[in-house]
Amino acid sequence: MMRNAKKLWESIDAERVRRAIAAAERASTGEVRVSIAPYFWGSVRASAERTFVRLGMTQTRQRNGVLFFLVPSRRRFVVLGDAGIHALVGQAFWDSVVAATSERFHAGDFTGGLVEAIERVAAKLSEHFPGTGAADVNELPDQIDFGRRAVAPPA
Repeated sequence: MMRNAKKLWESIDAERVRRAIAAAERASTGEVRVSIAPYFWGSVRASAERTFVRLGMTQTRQRNGVLFFLVPSRRRFVVLGDAGIHALVGQAFWDSVVAATSERFHAGDFTGGLVEAIERVAAKLSEHFPGTGAADVNELPDQIDFGRRAVAPPA
């Protein structure tokens, strides 16, 4: 595991991020995931798209999953929305989330950046896919995915 990825993991308040994900999912039927990838060669977007599929983001009932994919060793990240939410908000929305989050990340506020981005996405998800209360099923795990699996912070 790259030292930068470990340093990023240690700087993120995983519980605060998980709570932001849970709050977003309570307010909507959408599903939100965060994945932090180790260093790799190739396209960050293509890797994000593969991770989107690997994490089951395309398997939600309303196709309203959103992935935040971070590659700290390359200082890059991507926000992907599945077909259902993307059709309603468009690429300009995802680009605006990335731009706003980039400012927080460049300042070293990874937790705040992620939480703010999740909250921005949550507002759109709740607008277009309002929560159904107790009837809503959490279709995907809320913990941060690190590389190939969701894990506790690396040692």
